[in-house]
Amino acid sequence: MVELTIESIRVSLMNYQRVVILREKDSDRYLPIWIGPAEADAIAVRLQEVAVARPLTHDLLRTIIDSLGATVNHILVSDLANDTFFARIALEIDGKSMEIDARPSDAIALAVRSQVPIYVDESVLEKAGVRLDQEGQPLEKGERRDIEPTSEVKAEELEKLSPFRDLIDGLDLEDFEKK
Repeated sequence: MVELTIESIRVSLMNYQRVVILREKDSDRYLPIWIGPAEADAIAVRLQEVAVARPLTHDLLRTIIDSLGATVNHILVSDLANDTFFARIALEIDGKSMEIDARPSDAIALAVRSQVPIYVDESVLEKAGVRLDQEGQPLEKGERRDIEPTSEVKAEELEKLSPFRDLIDGLDLEDFEKK
């Protein structure tokens, strides 16, 4: 498992869809996950500490978990299959550990409310992780900043990354430097 932080939530100017950008701790590898507008708002409300008059769905979920005596330990983006991300919410109740299947967006919204780590399985990062160079351009698979590339990137690998290329090309990288 690799720990991630929430780098930002973006809106695509091409189709107005939301994407949460997760960043590997202490690395230049990013994991963009497309999410729905309600989930994007739920994450952003908590990150920006905006007060809401009534509990949102993820606030309710956390209250229920707490009321049942359970604790959220972490969330895990566990798989990527057929362009769909999968996540697990790790809970502890009465000394027993359990995992609950969830959409990554819901799991992330719960994680920010519970202030628990967000993890990703290394295999998911291998499939969908994106590295950026110093100018903010995506590095091709296997390319490193400190050495010359030794092989060509296959067309099928570039095709798999194409949904993220438009997103990355539209990022305002000055926002990434803010801490």
